[in-house]
Amino acid sequence: MAHKKAGGSTTLGRDSKPKYLGIKLFAGQIAKIGAIIVRQRGTKFRPGKNIKKGKDDTLFATKQGKVFFTTKKVKRFDNNSKLVKFVNVE
Repeated sequence: MAHKKAGGSTTLGRDSKPKYLGIKLFAGQIAKIGAIIVRQRGTKFRPGKNIKKGKDDTLFATKQGKVFFTTKKVKRFDNNSKLVKFVNVE
């Protein structure tokens, strides 16, 4: 009779790679054309002036300039307003 349990494979022990989300260029920094400014899931930040949104909601610069952030009240579909953060390059 065995005195130790067989050390077989486990169903645990796997982990996904980190996704490195967040703000990559902060306010006042210079963005080159195509520079990634925010990596995000969903639209926590929305594209403003000279910014485009990629298919994975990444915001990137379309022109070179300084990055700045603004907040605006945006009317939603149910007539409520919500404060929304926008990213701009000028």
